[in-house]
Order: sequence, then C-alpha cells, then structure tokens
Amino acid sequence: MSSPPPAEPDPVRLGLLYAVVFVEIGVAMPFMPVWLGALGLDPGLIGLLLALPIATKIVATRPLTGLIDRGIAPRTLLAAGSLTLALTYALMPAAAGLAVFLLALLVVLNAAAQAPLVPSIDYLTLAAARRAPKTIDYARIRMFGSVAFLLANLAGGALLGWLGGQVAVPLLLTGLALIAATVALAAGERAAPRERPPERIGPPPRLPRRLWLTIGAAALIQASHAAIYAFGSLSWAAHGVSAPWIGALWAIGVAAEIALFAGLARLPARWRSPFRLLALGGIAALVRAVGLSVAEGDLAWLVPLQMLHALTFGATHLGAMNAVSAFAPDGARGRAQGTVGASTALVSALATLACGPVYGVLGGGATFLMMAPLAVSGLILIRFAHMDASR
Repeated sequence: MSSPPPAEPDPVRLGLLYAVVFVEIGVAMPFMPVWLGALGLDPGLIGLLLALPIATKIVATRPLTGLIDRGIAPRTLLAAGSLTLALTYALMPAAAGLAVFLLALLVVLNAAAQAPLVPSIDYLTLAAARRAPKTIDYARIRMFGSVAFLLANLAGGALLGWLGGQVAVPLLLTGLALIAATVALAAGERAAPRERPPERIGPPPRLPRRLWLTIGAAALIQASHAAIYAFGSLSWAAHGVSAPWIGALWAIGVAAEIALFAGLARLPARWRSPFRLLALGGIAALVRAVGLSVAEGDLAWLVPLQMLHALTFGATHLGAMNAVSAFAPDGARGRAQGTVGASTALVSALATLACGPVYGVLGGGATFLMMAPLAVSGLILIRFAHMDASR
C-alpha cells in the first residue's frame, strides 16, 4: 500500500513559528541589558555578559543547526531550544543572587539554546518553498518575524513597567519561551516536512565555492550594521536628536524591512536572484555608511537613510537565504543554514569591537564611515560568486 502524499505546507503555521520566536528576541535584545543594570552589576561585567551570547552563537550555531542533516528534526531543535530558554531565563534571578559565575553559565546555555532557532525555521520555510513555490513565499512568511519583533519592542516596555520588579524581564521571557515551545510542538513538521538527506557513504557533501562566497558577502554586508547597532542612538542623541525621534528612527528601519518582505514577490524574478539581492544590499550599505557619516542629527538625512535598512538587512538576508536554497547540496542544507548565522555573528562581533575605539577617539562620523569598506568587500565577493556560478 502506497503512503499518502505529504500535506501541503501551511504558511500560517510557518509564520506563527517566526512570530513566537521573534517576540522573545524583541523583548530580550533591548531589555536584558536593562535588567542586568538593575542588578547593580559593574558596567564592565555587564559588557562581558552581553558579549558571551555573541561568542557562544559563533561557536554553536553551525554544529547545532547541522544536526538537521544528521536526522534531527527541526521541530525537535525548536522545542528543545525553547524549553531550554525558558529554564535558563527562570533560573537567572536566583543565579544572580548566588554568584555571577552561575549567571554567566546560564547566559551561555541560553545563547546556545537560541542559536539554532531562527535557522531551523528558515530551513523549514525554504524547504516548504521548494516543495510548493506557488503557495509559499519565504519573504512574506519571514515578515511575520519582523512584525513580531517590532511589536515586542513597542509593547515590551509598557508590559515590563506593569509587571515591575527585578524578576520582570526573565519572568516575561520565560513565559514567551514556553509559548514558543508549545507552538513548535503543535506546528512542527506539519508546517513543512524535513527534507530527508540522501543515503550516502563517505564524508558529508561540501558546500560549493559560490555558496561560501555568497555567505561571506552576506556576513560582511550585515556586519556593516555594527556601527548603527552599537553607537547609532548615542551619536544621534549627541547631535540633539530627541529620544522619541531616536525610537522612531529605529521603527522606520524595521517598517521598511517589513515593506520589502511584503512586496518582494511583485518584483520581476531576475531581481529576486541571490546575486541581485545581495548587490542591492551592498550598494545600500555603502550609501548608508557614507550618508550617516555626514548626516549628524539632520532628520532630513536620517529618515531616508534608515529606510535603506530594507535593503541593507532585508535584501541581504533574503539573498543569503536564496543562495542557501539554490546552491546548498542535499544533506548539507542545515549546515549551510548554520554557517550563515555563525559567519554573520563572527564578522559582526569583530566589527563591533573595532567600532568602540574609533567612536571614542573620532566620534560617530568616522565610526559610520568605517563600515563602508565592509560593504565594498561584500560587493567584491558577490562579483566573484557570480563569476563562479557563470562557469
């Protein structure tokens, strides 16, 4: 008796997976540093605790996501990772009261648990798009994550103010992680079945050169955000931009990203190729770096420059995902997905470390301008990748 054909992937389930994971990220990213500060920790120690997740994800993302190629279902990674997040968040207040070492250990475990979450959903969504290209649009489904992130940014502060107390942040994040685990278990592979790697003898397939080049290009272009993420708000405030406008500038960037994800499918197919999208991201990153270096606090410049986030982040991310889908061999897609995340984290961490001394000595203009060579380097790698693919 033949087995029934697999169910069509459900874009709503996939979008819900993105939403519940990105809500947690949207609360943790802005408010975990605030919670650490409320503990009365030394600023240097807070910096170390915030650097630990970056270092952990550099090391953990590729091997953990690569477990998919070894037969571990993405649903298992999503559920196990979310449950571990919930446990570590719940234990953080007690650990902070006992010893900083215990808190640091929980921070590392927390980052390792989070590392494969978004790549696993990307894996599921790209697999669904290959199965049902007429009904599954990766960009529009990924948009659910961006919308959830923006709403979490806006609502998180009010909710945490209502909860109050030093345990509010980890308490809220524990609940959000438990919700994500529940959704992962409920949706799972019904959203998009895991692609079964082919039977093989010998070492796993290698990632092709063109994919390494596109991953490197994407990592360099994404790393050009380091100056904005680390010192954008500080620089704008120093030039007289008000706090509400600083918040609005960040929201404008995310809103532009959402608009790109929503409207990309209307563009001609040739503009949705990995190389075109990455090139758009690289050119926009170059323009943004140069523009921010001279904009200072002029909102007439800052607003359109922040709108370029649609390309510097959105087009770059979509180009990298399209490259993984097009160029990664069967049996290595999970490893490729993890390589994108690990590479981006590594280059971004190095760029962020380089920004600190430059900002302290030369100010925001020079710090933003030093991101331009990263964008140019990314464009060069894109050219090499395109040449390699044309052979």
